[in-house]
Amino acid sequence: MDKPVTTSAQETALACLDGIQPLLSAWTRTIFEFGETAWREYQSAAWYVDRLTREGFTVEEGSGGMPTAFCAHWTNGAGPTVGMYAEYDAVPGNCQEAVTVRQPRPGLGVEAGGHTDPHSGLGIASLGGLLATKAAMQRDGIQGTLRFTGEPAEKVRGSKPIHAAKGYYDGLAGMISFHPFYMLPLCNTARWDTHCGAAYAMIYRFVCDEPENWTRAAGDGAPIPQAHSAVRAPGANDALMTMYMASKALRDSMLPHQGGWSISEAILTAGQATADNLPAGLAEIQYMIRVPTIGMAKQVTAVLDRNAAAAAAISGCRYERHWVSKSRPGLANHAMAGIAYEALSTVGPPHWDEAARTVAREIQVNAGGTATDNPFIDELERLIAPQEAEAILRLDLPPSQVNSTSDDYTDMSWHAPTARFYVARPALRSANGSAYPSWVMNALGGIPATIDPMVICAAKTVALAALRLLEDKTAREEAMNEFIARTGGGIGGSTWIAPLCDYEPPINFRWPEYATTARGRDWWIPSNA
Repeated sequence: MDKPVTTSAQETALACLDGIQPLLSAWTRTIFEFGETAWREYQSAAWYVDRLTREGFTVEEGSGGMPTAFCAHWTNGAGPTVGMYAEYDAVPGNCQEAVTVRQPRPGLGVEAGGHTDPHSGLGIASLGGLLATKAAMQRDGIQGTLRFTGEPAEKVRGSKPIHAAKGYYDGLAGMISFHPFYMLPLCNTARWDTHCGAAYAMIYRFVCDEPENWTRAAGDGAPIPQAHSAVRAPGANDALMTMYMASKALRDSMLPHQGGWSISEAILTAGQATADNLPAGLAEIQYMIRVPTIGMAKQVTAVLDRNAAAAAAISGCRYERHWVSKSRPGLANHAMAGIAYEALSTVGPPHWDEAARTVAREIQVNAGGTATDNPFIDELERLIAPQEAEAILRLDLPPSQVNSTSDDYTDMSWHAPTARFYVARPALRSANGSAYPSWVMNALGGIPATIDPMVICAAKTVALAALRLLEDKTAREEAMNEFIARTGGGIGGSTWIAPLCDYEPPINFRWPEYATTARGRDWWIPSNA
């Protein structure tokens, strides 16, 4: 189809992004190198706050009670407010240097954090779109406000339910949500009807307060019985492992065998690292429940609660449940999807040149494969209409399933008309039907030649979509009218789902992080070097 006609302001934004593309590339690499993980993105958040302040934004640091979150505003007079955001958390155990061989970043081990999706490119693409929109508003005298939030801990669906509950997405004419593509057919398109589902995440903490009461065998009142009765108490580790094994054994029985759900866990703390003649005093395990509906999340939570209570009772411990996330399923908005996809169509899909292909071929060989003429999958340089992607996505889903997969942008969709669009990130076609190791995708997300095409394409799409909302009152009203209709009256409407967050930000747990000691800066699991 013919590309839509762009406005003067949109042309200004596109030219701005062409001009600052080298900066976007350098900034993407900066966040990639930080590689900070959920709730501990100190350098990354500080970088964004400094950059936004330099660009003339008013920035609230620590928004929503989260030290690594922020909310920035820039106003050019009375008018609509458009929302955008950055994510910047990485994933533990994925430390990869931006090179063509498997190699952690200097001074670190592979256990350190690394960008997988990559959020480094996600955040900078959105920032680029924000800055280009601002430049166009200034040059063309477009009135309105830009709101840009910093969203930590996306990998545990952390910040957005909290920001939503505290009103940070209220009052927006529209929210523009970008993500690097992560599964076909959602590549260079926008979500149509089937948005991401609900998710609950919680930490079960087991505490062994009274090991001396496990057995009363020592009747002589000696302060340290020869039988060491206290160390014979099961302790918190035993409670945690009982919980772990019981939940593994019952996993298939927690929900029906349909609906595309998953339950995963991570042990955060185990026994306080003591092997003395003492039982483990504290142990913590986190569960993440990704499901299509809130009802399913509640059902799994009830089973896990029973398991935790039983594990604590038989181990002579007590347990606590602490919320990490209670996130709603997503709400569709066809008008916003159309705005985003029209913007993407105007920009066109990303393109990888011969320099990028050369890099990819080196990675193919270094990963044990064979270099090919075109190492990238074909879909990366193609657009697919939202309705066509939706039809393909529905082929594997039962008709009753409304939501699928997991991402926390969904909480935004209940407070403002929201577009969720995807731009291709570099990905290699499989060799002989076998998958590449994870370091390959991580490296491709950090090497400028391979990640920059995604960043600039997404930044331009964000800017064009934002300016469409600001300039086109009819499009803006269509999106808002659809939001009101789907929620039964907007925020507080008859079919609106209220925020689920009824907990404080879970920032005080032992989340993996970088540590600075006399040995220098290292990951919490020191590298062998």
